Amino acid sequence: MRWALCAGVAALALTASACGGSDGATVQGVKLIKKGALTSCTHLPYPPFQVEQGGKVVGFDVDMIDLVAKKLGVTQKVVDTPFETMKTGAALNAGKCDIVMGGMTIKPDRVKFMDVSEPYFDATQSLMAKKGSGITSLEDVKAKKLKLGSQASTTGEDFVKGKGFDPSSFDNSNAELDGLRTGQVDVIVQDDPVVKGWLKDPANSKYEIVANLNTGEQYGFWIRKDYNKKLVELTNQAIQQAKQDGTYKKIYEKWIGPMPAAAGKPS
Repeated sequence: MRWALCAGVAALALTASACGGSDGATVQGVKLIKKGALTSCTHLPYPPFQVEQGGKVVGFDVDMIDLVAKKLGVTQKVVDTPFETMKTGAALNAGKCDIVMGGMTIKPDRVKFMDVSEPYFDATQSLMAKKGSGITSLEDVKAKKLKLGSQASTTGEDFVKGKGFDPSSFDNSNAELDGLRTGQVDVIVQDDPVVKGWLKDPANSKYEIVANLNTGEQYGFWIRKDYNKKLVELTNQAIQQAKQDGTYKKIYEKWIGPMPAAAGKPS
């Protein structure tokens, strides 16, 4: 789901330490920065895709990357990383992780700096506001002169900016939700699965989805550019197998809810 790309940051990252090193290993042709582990970068919190519960990071993306780790015969190690270093490829180039997860939309600008798996999730955006707000569209938000909130550097934020809005920008999804709860903003834009997850919490019973924004987004997992082709291949195999054997459906229903028929079709 996320953003305006700074080529300078990515270029500088190429001079950083390479993946691997004395603690690394190569398994089935996949280069790992840590022996015995597939290290993934994400930016917490971003439920239901990744969130910390009981001292452990869990979620939809975590379960999917666990499938890749299982194919390699290793365990997954999750590293919480600033989102800017994820979307530019800097975290990968600096050897901080082997793979990036986190609801990251496949976009042409990102593909210039990172390799990406096949799509593993079809995403849309939603508007969330208090029940009875009378909002049914972005046009209503503009007409009523309501304050709109978004998560910084996300495609949702980019989308509403493209529609002429100047939203209040929050550092992460939790801060965005708190902004709505505390009245800093009247409505927020966020990935639909994230909003649906929030609405399962009784603490958010005063709120609802007031509109869906079909932005045609698809998420992918990201790997260092031209460095770990075998990991890209193995990740694609894990996604395809999960869709074929029903594992994807189980993960989807565990973290999100009933799965649309089209969601589980192999690519």
